[in-house]
Order: sequence, then C-alpha cells, then structure tokens
Amino acid sequence: MMKEITMETKIADLLNNYPGMKETLIAINPKFKKLNNPVLRRTLAKVAGVRQAAIVGGMEPLDLLNKLREAVGQPPVDAEGVATESESVSEAPEWIDGEVKATLNANELLDAQKNPLAEAHMALKGLNEGEMIAIESDFKPEPLIEELQKAGHEVYCKEESPERFLTYVRK
Repeated sequence: MMKEITMETKIADLLNNYPGMKETLIAINPKFKKLNNPVLRRTLAKVAGVRQAAIVGGMEPLDLLNKLREAVGQPPVDAEGVATESESVSEAPEWIDGEVKATLNANELLDAQKNPLAEAHMALKGLNEGEMIAIESDFKPEPLIEELQKAGHEVYCKEESPERFLTYVRK
C-alpha cells in the first residue's frame, strides 16, 4: 500500500512511488515543468515537500495536496489540523538595502544543469559576515530558502512580479 500523501511528503518520493506523477504535477501546474530537469529532480525534489512545491508553483498548499491525493485515489483532507499558512515576513528587513556582492540566476543555472543551492553556498563562502548575494528566479524558491536558513543565513524573498522573484541571502 502506498503511503499517505501529506504536506511533508517529498516530491522525489511522489515521483518514485507513483507512476506518471511528473506528468500529473505538470498538468496541475505548468510551473512544475522544471521537474523535467534531471538536476532539479536529483537535488531539490529530495528536500522539497508538497507544501514547498505549492509555494514554488504559486498555489495554496492545501489545494495542491488535495489534487495530488485525488490523483492517486486518496480522500481529500480539510484545513482542520493542517497548517496551510507559510510564515512570511511582510516588512523587508533593512539589511537588503546593502550592496549585493553577487547575483545568481536560478533559471539559468538549472538550464545549465547546475544546482542553485550549491552555487549559492559557493558564492556565500567568499563573502564577509553581513555581506549578501541575490538569487533571481521566476518562482519563489522555497526549498532553497529553507536550506539556506538552516545553514544559518538570513534570507528574504521579494516578488517583483509573478514571473520574477529576488531572494536576498545575507551571510
């Protein structure tokens, strides 16, 4: 029997356990076409859960969760007991007004078969405490944000437009 799909279920587990899941995800949201990228599947899909994938796709996490559950024959869940709010900082921190030492383009890195998280870590290694980089993307890179926060960096993501997000990372 397949495991129940929850907000924490990793995208890689969905892809490995459910035949046709990549196509299902792309049908639910065209932004998930990025799953065609083998680097993304090997890296971010292993750390990103359903909640993070929904944020990347600009969807309500509960909406994506229930569409995935429906696709595999699991009953939908309601919001009772399911956290659907992602903590977000409404006010931009003052530190983002500082000088950006390097800017990475996540989409270009993925297209070049490179891992944006690894590239961000390398760029941050060369910085002094308090200096920052910016990461441009056409989606909110929620898994990348969480991994950089876990590594002890301050992170702030700003939606410039629906197709352009700037993520500031301070060492």
